[in-house]
This record gives sequence, C-alpha cells and structure tokens, in this order.
Amino acid sequence: MSDASEVLFEITKAHLNTGLRGIPVGTVRTSSVDPYKGLHYVGYPVMDIWEVGPEAAVYLLLHKELPNDEQLEEFTADLASRAAGLDSSVLDLLKHLPKEGHPMEWLIAGLNFLGMTSKTGDFREDGLNVIARLPQLVAAIFRVRSGWGDPIPSRPELGLMENFVHMLGVPGADPANLTKMMRTFYTLHLDHGGGNLSTFTGKSVASGLADMYASLGASMAGLYGPRHGRANQDCLNFLRTVGTSDPDEVEAFIRRRLANKQLIFGFGHAVLRAEDPRATIQYALGHQICPDDELFKTAIAMRERAVKVLKENPKVSNPYPNVDAISGTLLQAVGLMDSDFYTVLFGLSRCSGIAAQIIDERLNFRGGKGVAIYRCKFIAENQPHRG
Repeated sequence: MSDASEVLFEITKAHLNTGLRGIPVGTVRTSSVDPYKGLHYVGYPVMDIWEVGPEAAVYLLLHKELPNDEQLEEFTADLASRAAGLDSSVLDLLKHLPKEGHPMEWLIAGLNFLGMTSKTGDFREDGLNVIARLPQLVAAIFRVRSGWGDPIPSRPELGLMENFVHMLGVPGADPANLTKMMRTFYTLHLDHGGGNLSTFTGKSVASGLADMYASLGASMAGLYGPRHGRANQDCLNFLRTVGTSDPDEVEAFIRRRLANKQLIFGFGHAVLRAEDPRATIQYALGHQICPDDELFKTAIAMRERAVKVLKENPKVSNPYPNVDAISGTLLQAVGLMDSDFYTVLFGLSRCSGIAAQIIDERLNFRGGKGVAIYRCKFIAENQPHRG
C-alpha cells in the first residue's frame, strides 16, 4: 500500500458519474490555471506574456521556455517552410463539402484531409506541420463556406496570424484591427490545463496511437459541443438580446433574467474565482480597436452591472467575466460577423496547445515510454446476475 502522503485524491461513490470533475489522472507541463491569478503558460501568467506573439507562445508550449531572438527567428522560419508543404488537394476537397455543415464539421473534416495527405507518423513532426498549416485550412473554410471566393494564396513569411488575416480577405474589414484581434485571440486560447474536454479527448485518442491529425479531429469534435467551445458564440448572441448599453437598463435586464431563472452568459468559471485575465486583456483591447461599437459598450456595462448583481447572491462563487464574455463581441467588431465560425477560431488556436500536450504524453512522459492507453474504470450497476 502506498504511503498516505502520496495519496492525491480519495474516490467516493459521490464522485461517480460526475465527468471526472476534479479527479487527477495525470500531469501537464504546458499550462495551469490558478483560481485567482488565472491562466499560466509554463509558469508564466498569461497577463505577463500575452504580447510575446503567437510564434513565441507556441514555442514556449513546445519547448517549455521562451525563445531568444535567434530561436524565435529560426522557429518562425521553420513554421513558414512547413506551411508551404500543404497539399493543394486539401483545399480542393473543401469545395465539395455541404454548405449546410457547421464550420466545426468542416474543420474536423479538414483535419482528416490533412492527415490523409501529409501525416508522417511522427507525433512531433505532425504536430509542427498541423500548427503551421492550420491557418491556411481555416482561412479556406471561411472563404469557401461563406462564399467569399476561392482560397487566397498563402504568404507564410508574414507570420502565423498575419498570413491568416491575409488569407481570410474579410470583405470590408480593417486588416490592422483584425490582425491585432487575431494575434491576441490566438495567444490567449492556446491552452488551458490538461483536463478540459477537447484536450483530454485528443490525448486519450492519441494514447491508442492514433496519429496527430485523427487525435486533433477528435479534440475538435469535443470542442464543437455547446457546453465547451461554443460559449463565445452563445455569449455574443446573449449580448445581442440585451438591446441597450445604458448601465441602469442593463442592470434591470440582468435582474429580470435572474428572476426568471435564466442564465447570464459569460460570467463565472469552474476554476477561477476572479475576473479571467484573458477577459481583462480583451476588454482593454476593445477600448483600442472598437471603443464606439454599440455591442462593446453593452459588454462594458454588463461587466460592471452583472458583477454587482451576481455578488448579491452568496451562492455564486465567481460573479466575474470569463474569456467568452467579450471575445465574440470583439470578433464581430473587427468584421467576423458570422458567430458560427467562432469555435473554429478557438480550435485554430487550441490545436496548438493540444498538439504540444500530445507530444509530451507520447514522447516525453514516463521516461520516453509515453502515457499508457487511457482505460478508466466503470463500475457495473443494477445488472442482474444471469448465469
């Protein structure tokens, strides 16, 4: 029997059928979430490093240290060379997908297309390739499904998000503000611990030695659900129902919702007990890129009054905004009006963090043997003995 000091968690019957919530199953090196300080990447608070840029943040998750100038230049050039290797047939295949399919279904299909045309069977190589090539795939999904025209030729030397904005070619959008938004959005959504549904799903599938692309496709199927990755979409649609940016009217709206036992979207978090730093960063960005946007003004009033009202209820453990409270508002303000695509943007970023965790679990953990295939135990219940 192991020493009591090594016991991390005592399982009781009350923990069954609760989705493994809070039950430790492994370790993670890429990120962690502190209830009061929020998200950290490899020990760095996201509030301190969100401006390092997408490439540097991805490097940090993969190598567990921030790059120096020479390392960053080399890594950026490597991603650009990998991006140029995307098989053109992948983009042609997108043109045959049904427009009725949700953009997340297109992303899942696109990841499968990438795997069928370019997988190497090496988790690290495939992880780097998918990080480099996913912006081109996602931009093509936007253009083809939205009817904006054919995919725009890639210019990977511009940088991950600069090239992504170039390939999107969003009609009527300000490229400078869209680039600021996407650099921030991408960096803030890269990773969020090891136990969220999409990350855990991807690592579980990879533990059976499915390739990186199949594992990320499974991850994105998890992200697709309305209880996980579609929260930013739901928050935006919720804000659109408020109909005013007047703080007093917003407060009255909140009180009516609560009296009718309706949800206030974008507030609260399973782990955090303070305002999500990712939300704090994006509120500040909104004041730079869209201070006069009416929906942004509504979001600002909601930030003030929802916290005030929710604090009145002692049962509410976290009355503060989370990352989804504001991200959708900023995305529509910079020209990305179709909220059905917001989870795809989430996936564009999160695939990088999940890939980094899969690389760790397959190649680095347990002395290089990799984490064993996931095989949690379910206890038989109410099954009569028949023989």
